Amino acid sequence: MQKRIRPAALAVPAVLTSLLLAACGDAATDTATTATTETTAAATSSAHVGASASELKEVSSITPRVVIAHEDGLSVLDTATGEIISETELSGFQRLNNSGDGRHVMVTDGNKFVAFDAALKSRPHGDHAHHYSGDPELRDLAYDADLAGHVTVNDGLTALFSDGAGTALIVPTDQIAEGYRPADGVLVESGDPHHGVAVPFRDGSVLITVGTEKERHTIQYRDAEGEVISETTDCPGIHGEAVATDGAVAFGCTDGPVVFDGAEFHKITPAEGVDYQRSGNLAGHAGSPIILGDYKVDKDADLERPTQINLIDTRDNTMQQVELDSSYWFRSLGRGPAGEALVLTYDGHLKVIDPESGEITADIPAIEAWEEKDEWQEPGPILQASGDIAYITDAEKQELVLVDLTSGEVTERFSLEVAPVEIAVVDGIAAADAEQLAGGHDHGHEHDHEGHDH
Repeated sequence: MQKRIRPAALAVPAVLTSLLLAACGDAATDTATTATTETTAAATSSAHVGASASELKEVSSITPRVVIAHEDGLSVLDTATGEIISETELSGFQRLNNSGDGRHVMVTDGNKFVAFDAALKSRPHGDHAHHYSGDPELRDLAYDADLAGHVTVNDGLTALFSDGAGTALIVPTDQIAEGYRPADGVLVESGDPHHGVAVPFRDGSVLITVGTEKERHTIQYRDAEGEVISETTDCPGIHGEAVATDGAVAFGCTDGPVVFDGAEFHKITPAEGVDYQRSGNLAGHAGSPIILGDYKVDKDADLERPTQINLIDTRDNTMQQVELDSSYWFRSLGRGPAGEALVLTYDGHLKVIDPESGEITADIPAIEAWEEKDEWQEPGPILQASGDIAYITDAEKQELVLVDLTSGEVTERFSLEVAPVEIAVVDGIAAADAEQLAGGHDHGHEHDHEGHDH
C-alpha cells in the first residue's frame, strides 16, 4: 500500500491520483500492456506492468552507453565502437535523467516518467566486480505524474516530482529493475502545484520545496511522519539542488543560495551591491564539499549569458566566483572523478577547475565555438561526465566527443545521424556504489547531478 506523507500544517486533498503506475493492478492479474509513451520501433512488449526488467547476461567487461534524445526519439550509442545499438521512435520532446541504479534512464514525457533500460550493470564483489549486459529497451513501466519534473537520486532512493500536483513519489533506486510499483512507494505532498524538487534520505526524512504556481521560496526538512523539523522561507525562486559530501545540500535561489547541513538551513548572501544572484543549476560530487553552480546577476535579462561560475562551499557556507572569459548554459556543468568542476564554454573548450582554489587547471579544445539559442529546447552542446571521461555533444556537427580527463585529450569523435537534445551516460554503476568509490557520505547522491533550468 502506498504511504502518503502530508505536512501537518497544511490542508491537502484526501486523495491524490496524479502519481499512479500506468495501468497498474494486482500483480497476479496484470495483463500485458504497452508503455504509455508511443513507440513504433518494436512490436508491443509482452512484459507485464510492474514486471522485472529483461535479464542481463554476464560478460567480461562493459563500456558506457550514451542514451541520446532527439527529435525522432531515442538512440543508444556504444562508446566502445561508436555504433548505435538501439533505436526507439518517440513523438514529442523528451527529457532524460539517470535513475541512479546505473542501468535505467527516466524519460520525462509530458505527464509521466517512463523507464528506459540501457541494459548495463556492474555489481561490486570484494576486490572486483561482475559485469552484465543486454539489449536496451523502453520498458512497460511508467510512473504517471501531472507535469513530470525533476528526478533526484539520493541515499539509494529516487524521487520523481510532479509539478502539476506538487508531490514527490519516492521509490527504492535498486528496485526499479524489479518493476517497483508506485502503490508500494512513498508519496510526499507539499500542498500545492509548483515547479519543485524533493531530496529523500534513507531514514525516511525528506527535503521538499513548498510553493504555488506563482511563487516559491520555502524549503522544508520533514521526518518520516511528515513533521517539519526545519524550514527556510529565504529562497525566492527556488531552482536547482545538489548534494555534497557529508550530506550537505545546496539549493539555488534568486538572492543567493541556501545550504542545508543535515539539520539546519543557512543563507549565503551575495556580495554587497548584488541584489539579484541566481544559481539555478548545480552539480555536486560525493567526494567534494563544494558545489558547482551557474552565476547569474541580471534580473531583467531575457537570456543572460554569464561568464562566471559559482563555487559554493558547504563547510562554511561561503561562495566564490571564477571568471571563465567565455559564456555557457545550463547543460554546460559537470564534475570530474576527483570532484573537479567542469564547464563547457561558448569557445568550445572544456574548462577544468580546482573547486578549492578556483584555479582553471586545464582548458581543453573539444568542439566548435557555439552560442546558446533563444529557444532552450533546440539542440545545443551538452556536457556529462562519468568516470574519467567527459562526454560532449556538438549539435551542429552532429558529433559525440569523448575527453579523457586524466590526459586532457580528446580520445574519440563519433559521428551521429541526429542532433542530440539531451543525453544520459549509463555506465552500469549504481550511484550508491559510485559514492563509496568517491569516499562518499551518509546521505548519498548521484555523483554528477545538475538542476535543470527549465
